[in-house]
Amino acid sequence: MKKKILFILLIGFCFLALASCSKKENNEVLSDALKFKEEYEKLNGAKNSSNKEHRTLSISEDNPFVYATSKDIVDMVDNKGTFYVYFGSSYCPWCRSVMEEFIKVAKEQNIAKVYYVDIWDGDHVEILRDTYTLDKNNKLVLSKEGGEYYQDILQRFDNVLSDYTLTDSKGKTVKVGEKRIFAPNFIYVEEGVAKKITEGISSKQKDSREELTEEILKDENKMFKEFFED
Repeated sequence: MKKKILFILLIGFCFLALASCSKKENNEVLSDALKFKEEYEKLNGAKNSSNKEHRTLSISEDNPFVYATSKDIVDMVDNKGTFYVYFGSSYCPWCRSVMEEFIKVAKEQNIAKVYYVDIWDGDHVEILRDTYTLDKNNKLVLSKEGGEYYQDILQRFDNVLSDYTLTDSKGKTVKVGEKRIFAPNFIYVEEGVAKKITEGISSKQKDSREELTEEILKDENKMFKEFFED
């Protein structure tokens, strides 16, 4: 009888432990969602260093974003993970122009989690990517080295990333010689392999701060639905 009671108590303890872990994970996701909302909405109406006003956004409290580092993403790829990741920043005007539609479509498609890697820290201060410039002779100069895991990110997503190019004083395209994480970049990884990428930016949108017309929003919606399709 005592053994039976101990067994029942043990089972009950296991259920409580599992429930506690689940609650903790849900709270962490919720915490990140609220942090993301606050991070993006606090710039509403504010101006950047060029005196340009940030787009006003309304971010859902149950958005799918979970904060991650470059190392987290590299580790998940190496562990053959399947996940979505967004590279961008609250300060990026193009990111802000697609964010509300991305969240809307993600919720419609029941996407519960999208990892978020912030590529900027402050107004246009890089923390992730390499930054190249051209000197007076149009020679490439590495003006700022990317974060510790940036090259690892480039290697693992090489098959979906675009080339990093600059335009010289004569209007000629200069290839840097490496790929580039652009902002925004939304990437789908399946069993450790990058399968899809999109910026979600409509070809009809010519300026990052222009009004989002119905046509532009339809384009964004279509691109994100295609991105989330199997």
